[in-house]
Amino acid sequence: MRTIFHVDMNSFYASVEQAERPELRGKPLVVAGKEELRHGIVLTKSTEAKPYGIKTGEALWEARRKCPGLIVLPPRYKLYQRYSRLAQEIYYQYTDLVEPFGLDECWLDITGAKALHGGNVLRVAQEISERTKAELGVTVSIGVSWNKIFAKFGSDYKKPDAITVITKENYRRVVWEAPVRSLLYVGAATERKLRAAACFTIGDLARASDYFLQHRFGKVGFILRSFARGEDATPVKPYDPHAHNVARAIKSIGNGLTAPHNIETPQDAKALLWLLSESVAQRLREHHFRARTVSIGVRSQLDLSGFERQVPLPHPSMATSDIAQAAWALLCASQTIDGEHPIRALHVRATNLVPAPESSQLELFDDATARAERLDGAIDDLRRRFGNKCVMRGCEITDEAIAPLDIKDENTVHPVGYFHV
Repeated sequence: MRTIFHVDMNSFYASVEQAERPELRGKPLVVAGKEELRHGIVLTKSTEAKPYGIKTGEALWEARRKCPGLIVLPPRYKLYQRYSRLAQEIYYQYTDLVEPFGLDECWLDITGAKALHGGNVLRVAQEISERTKAELGVTVSIGVSWNKIFAKFGSDYKKPDAITVITKENYRRVVWEAPVRSLLYVGAATERKLRAAACFTIGDLARASDYFLQHRFGKVGFILRSFARGEDATPVKPYDPHAHNVARAIKSIGNGLTAPHNIETPQDAKALLWLLSESVAQRLREHHFRARTVSIGVRSQLDLSGFERQVPLPHPSMATSDIAQAAWALLCASQTIDGEHPIRALHVRATNLVPAPESSQLELFDDATARAERLDGAIDDLRRRFGNKCVMRGCEITDEAIAPLDIKDENTVHPVGYFHV
């Protein structure tokens, strides 16, 4: 039987800030986006801020109303990435099977390494907890079980700085009696459907019939039931200490931004769209992919409604000009850009990816895409040496509020999906 840990760094961004600045320890604080850029929401709250009822994702003005003395700090993603790598280096000393699940969470499979640590898995968990606290100044909650889903449940069960062991003997009492929303990948919409059918706990879901699952959820229902029963056999993917990540298929590369002000002119829309396309194309080249399809997402300021459109490229490309021109043509064809139709946010995504070395049909006399990609490669070299803002296109600097943004470097790192290849 496997032994799986799920290690979750408590209140990660806030805890890192307190570790870096000891004078903030014991004080209620949040890490939040910039209000002047209309990103003023709570990203992470410290343990001391939780008793005030502050919630992740709520507006800063709401958080301040709940806690008048609240300390608000801007995010420092490079710092958080460094702490994430340092934590993973600790985990890697116990097993080579370490799978990140976002910056602050990791699964560890120590099945084959138990003998090296005396066979006492609880002692291993305690040692990891103590080392993370002593060496990084950040506490962790650890779930221990025979599968990844129950290990994840265990790390969420008690916080902060706790270890929860879910065994074959206690899972019906501990896991099955918990609300169904506590199970990984049961979100708000799925919870509403389950509760409407009197399925309130994880145990109710574990006992659900084939007929109910098939007609309400399809094959996803059977996956969730296997999660609830502890039958998930998904392996922990091996950790790469050089890439600080696990190998997984990249299916798309995208970036989006809520603009600092309403986009009401074609000039401002083009500036933001090209900056986003620069970020997407640059990451395509970093990962050695070309895209066959480009899509955009548009969110209106009037009612926050949105839509997506996509278009195939004439040939696979990782050239910024190809990505941006396709995105711009989509936007112009799909959206009126004026004061009566203000845009709040834009998104650009490259999909249907193919490896860059793959051969493609070239023009007989003049391959403009190949020349554009060579130019982009030279610009990438400059940006790696001098920063992403050292070379900019004229259309990107027409909006004074948008031009200073380093969209690629400040791109938020989101948790990876569980269902990866």
